[in-house]
Amino acid sequence: MKIVEVLGPGCNNCRRLEAVAREAVVIAGVEAEIRHVTDYQEILAHGVMSTPGLVIDGKVVSVGRIPSASDIAGWLTA
Repeated sequence: MKIVEVLGPGCNNCRRLEAVAREAVVIAGVEAEIRHVTDYQEILAHGVMSTPGLVIDGKVVSVGRIPSASDIAGWLTA
């Protein structure tokens, strides 16, 4: 099972990224747990200074933007 973390305080872009990540999980056909991390200390622990951020299995894959569902699906299956 993949662990997907959306990093951000809960702004519109963060919520959009979470929705796109959920769509990507369906596209990729993988089992994943999606977490929304709002704690600033935890976000900074990942080295993310600009939100939204996206982490897959502990690896930061996107910062400060909303990637497409197909991009995220590719990262999930890589």
